[in-house]
Amino acid sequence: MRAIRMKMATVLLGAAAAGLAVPAQSFAGTGTDADPAPKAAYCGADQASGLAVWGTGKVPCATALQAAAAYTTASRDKADGVGEVRAAGVTWKCAERQGDPNPYEECVDAGDPRRVVVLSS
Repeated sequence: MRAIRMKMATVLLGAAAAGLAVPAQSFAGTGTDADPAPKAAYCGADQASGLAVWGTGKVPCATALQAAAAYTTASRDKADGVGEVRAAGVTWKCAERQGDPNPYEECVDAGDPRRVVVLSS
């Protein structure tokens, strides 16, 4: 009887652990094979679009939010988005990327491709 209880507890704990696992958003294209994707820090929501803003590399959240605001403001009336915006003294190259599973917007510092701002839903 005790062995059955132990097996049941093990099965239940394993099921609980599997049920609590949360899939992480993946951002394709934010790194290379030699330089793996840097950690992303959540910076808050963009005021204009409501999208979540993430800063990677050494992008401070204040800069990430400025770049996101510049991008969403510039692309508001454009069907195909905007290629470049200027924010926080930096030119950012922006484009839509295919995520897993949803697409997201990515703005890369034109002078340092390790500095990336990501907007996602």
